[in-house]
Amino acid sequence: MSTGLIIAIVIVAAVVVVAAVLAAVRSRGSGPQGLKRRFGPEYERTVAQHGGDTKAAERELAERVQRHGSLHERELDPAERERYAARWTTAQERFVDSPRESVAEVDRLLAELAAARGFPAGAQYDEQVAALSVHHADHVDGYRRVHRAALAPVGGSTLGQAGTEEMRTAMIEARSLFDDLVTPSSHEHGRHRAGVGADSGGHLPWSANRSRPKES
Repeated sequence: MSTGLIIAIVIVAAVVVVAAVLAAVRSRGSGPQGLKRRFGPEYERTVAQHGGDTKAAERELAERVQRHGSLHERELDPAERERYAARWTTAQERFVDSPRESVAEVDRLLAELAAARGFPAGAQYDEQVAALSVHHADHVDGYRRVHRAALAPVGGSTLGQAGTEEMRTAMIEARSLFDDLVTPSSHEHGRHRAGVGADSGGHLPWSANRSRPKES
């Protein structure tokens, strides 16, 4: 056997090994267990949405990863974070007197904030939510709840107790996604850096307890 043929065989074998390793890595990240780890509660929600058909749900989630998995989130500068934090606080403080207007503003705020971070624009709501679910799976459903509450029709001239409660819960759940999006992701610019609308504990202002929709 010639030296050239031996080298060719070695190269082909190396390529096969590399391909097998890459396939294994992809399988761990996009197979059923990988999808469950990546999407957490979003996995269960999608399965339920497909009537318990896990294969259909996994196909949908895998397609989301394929479309949006490589999305790079743009960091906000300090002034942007201040503006978004101030808008959230203002919307929150309006909740007691004007819950519908408060929820509508939070819906707009999350859409604009997500777009500013590099996700699809809010006009593409379904795609924006799909992309957010890939990168913020634990909290994206709060955005869905706010969006539904903001668009829900009002029966009569006043809001019933159930409608107000739904909006209150939506606001509370949406806060987690807001924090994810507005807080710096890099340790270099850390969550505990002074300024940028944070208190001394590194928490963005959900404001004083008097203005927060109560959780009990």
